Amino acid sequence: MNRPLPLPLPRPLTRPLTRPLRRRGRSAAMATAVLAAALTVASCGTAADPASPSAVPGAATATSSTTESEASRDGTVALESGWAKAGAGMTAVFGTVVNRTDADVTIVGGSSPSAGEVQVHTMAKQPDGSMRMVQKKGGLTVPAGGSAELAPGGDHIMLLALAAPLVNGDDVALRMITKEGTQLEWTVPVRSFAGAEETYVPEDH
Repeated sequence: MNRPLPLPLPRPLTRPLTRPLRRRGRSAAMATAVLAAALTVASCGTAADPASPSAVPGAATATSSTTESEASRDGTVALESGWAKAGAGMTAVFGTVVNRTDADVTIVGGSSPSAGEVQVHTMAKQPDGSMRMVQKKGGLTVPAGGSAELAPGGDHIMLLALAAPLVNGDDVALRMITKEGTQLEWTVPVRSFAGAEETYVPEDH
């Protein structure tokens, strides 16, 4: 009786198991590299995006300063918040003269249909300590891009020899003349005001 020959035992399947593991590791590494590259490209695209205000440092600031510069220099000399004091015989005009040009402007006088004479005045301290209203020598200079205040007790535009009393609600038209030969046309309302009771005394008295 013949004995059956023993069957050979199967060899361990080491090689097939090792290969898939290596492939998975390689695929994971490649996926990580692709993800990192994608994140890098995305971040660079955000930093260089021309549609973003932060893409060009200082772009917003430059635009603001340009707009502000154009708005503040429109080539005019205006009397802002101007008004004339109600009165008879003579009175004064106050407000803020704003110079929006690139050069100094000096106002030396003017005219008005409401007055026989229009002068630039100021209050000057006298040797005895009193304040006296006098014509402002050299006129009122308003610096380029700046302003000058016309106020009771200080510089002001004087209306002399009024054609008729000015009452609250009237308007006064002014045509001021500058040393540079420019004419400035302003219209201001008349207001009642209890202050500014200075009396004009000619300088030769």
